[in-house]
Amino acid sequence: MKPSYEHVAMGAGCSVRVFHRKLPRIPFEWHHHPEYELTLTMNSRGKRYIGDSIATYEGDDLVLVPPDLPHTWSSNRSIDGSAPQVAIVVWFSGDWARRVADCCPEFEALHRLLRRAACGLAFGPEAGAALRARAAGLLSDSPRERLGVVLDALCALADEDATPLASPSAFDVDSAGRPSGHEPERLNRALAVIEARFAERLTVGELAAAARLSERTLNRYFMQHLGESAVRYVNRVRVGHACRMLADTSWPVSVIAARSGFPNVAHFNRQFRALKETTPAAYRKEFAGAAHSAADDEPLDSRSPSLERR
Repeated sequence: MKPSYEHVAMGAGCSVRVFHRKLPRIPFEWHHHPEYELTLTMNSRGKRYIGDSIATYEGDDLVLVPPDLPHTWSSNRSIDGSAPQVAIVVWFSGDWARRVADCCPEFEALHRLLRRAACGLAFGPEAGAALRARAAGLLSDSPRERLGVVLDALCALADEDATPLASPSAFDVDSAGRPSGHEPERLNRALAVIEARFAERLTVGELAAAARLSERTLNRYFMQHLGESAVRYVNRVRVGHACRMLADTSWPVSVIAARSGFPNVAHFNRQFRALKETTPAAYRKEFAGAAHSAADDEPLDSRSPSLERR
């Protein structure tokens, strides 16, 4: 299913956009945009879809979504049925955040946060509650006050524990999970080989040779910059491509397994379950069911930014 493009208008004289959304329930709206998005969802329970990640959420759900990664939330009920479901959404440009970090050493933590957020981050309930406590500042009538709260919140999140969400191959453009130009060029060579040859048999030795590193050093680079071993990263890329085919095609699971680089369906099922905590068939059913339910809904006019097809 092709995501819709969302145009985010920052507003005259504003560096960030803050959107206060209140709804009876949150609909399935599969979309993407070139801005980073920090979303705090409150009084809501349901499913969260970030790239190829599908997870349940509730309470103070706090997520940072990187640019152009398709995403949506879809609620099934409120925690307090007498109150609306609420989302506080903050959009900001990655270029703007990097310029702030480059110019002001006090905000150097922004660099760390953006590097960590390459595949999306889900923060713990404590971080969500801390941001909820700052809601008054985030929703202030003063753009300057909103900006100050956003910068402080982003810097605070830079070192918070968080769970990576999507696999690198969930991106339509060059893998946004790759390290930036500030990261080792040799690691980029290995990542380029993975992206080009993930469907083939691929060994750590071949990746190390492409990067002109020893296998031990290559794995150290992967752990240092990507937080996982080379083998696990390759499996995440393969499963990510499989997720896209499960969502976008009706191909048999055996065909998808082969086209994703897995030697047999049994191995594919094991790796898929290990990474996604569900089976390929259940993943396809979950995604298709959410999209079908959204098609039957009446459109809600409370969404501020427009969704436009490219």
